[in-house]
Amino acid sequence: MSTILTVNNLTKKFGYLTAVNNLSFTIEKGNVYGILGPNGSGKSTTLGIILNVVNKTSGNFSWFGGQTSTHEALKKVGAIIERPNFYPYMSAVKNLRLVCKIKEVPVDKIQEKLELVGLWERKDSKFKTYSLGMKQRLAIASALLNDPEILILDEPTNGLDPAGIHQIREIIKKIAAQGTTILLASHLLDEVEKVCTHVVILRKGEKLYAGPVDSMLASHGFFELRSNNLSQLEELLSNHASFGKIEKYNSTLTAYLKEEMASEELNQFLFNKGIVLGHLVKRKESLEEQFLELTKNK
Repeated sequence: MSTILTVNNLTKKFGYLTAVNNLSFTIEKGNVYGILGPNGSGKSTTLGIILNVVNKTSGNFSWFGGQTSTHEALKKVGAIIERPNFYPYMSAVKNLRLVCKIKEVPVDKIQEKLELVGLWERKDSKFKTYSLGMKQRLAIASALLNDPEILILDEPTNGLDPAGIHQIREIIKKIAAQGTTILLASHLLDEVEKVCTHVVILRKGEKLYAGPVDSMLASHGFFELRSNNLSQLEELLSNHASFGKIEKYNSTLTAYLKEEMASEELNQFLFNKGIVLGHLVKRKESLEEQFLELTKNK
């Protein structure tokens, strides 16, 4: 697997404010990466640095194994880091023809890219008649005109309604399935969980986690339990080596596993101890729960 981007100890300071602090991560070809963090965590600044629109304070980054200059490398990159900005009284096709001229790429890709983002039927409509979601989809088509090796998106679903969000996410999955590497910045855990294979989690410019989404979610899960004898149930589980944190909310106990355990095994153990369960469900922790656990002491 070839390396698309390597970031080493990247730091950016704006006066006394450190927007990005000693950040390192690697992007390999063929994956969908999410830079996840709340607003102000350094996501957009990081993208700005690697796209040469923000000057770094220290550290370095290299594209495609350092075999080419950043200027040359960026010809193989498609990016949307600001609101879509096209000529309002020109049609989608005319706007994209102009982009082709600026990027010095042939116009024969226009139909293919508009079809990919579901806008071919509206190709002759003026940009100003487009909804926000359609404008965002046209921007994605524009960024794909040079058949980039990596597509970079900054908060691609910001401001969209649920239907628009769904369309953008489906388009991202489709682009990824065609082999294009994707790097997207988002503050939405749901977005990263649904479309990304890998995640870099930032908080106040610092990296908290970098790696596969699956590895982050590889906890042993937890049980949700209800019984008429909740106090005895809580005591038994608190003294059981397989369990860590036990939480009680209303009439439900949530017991987090420290090691693998099947529902049948727990049910049998409790039955042998004289406890009959009225409710037993095993769940995996969501990315949101993992994220909150990761950030709570930072």
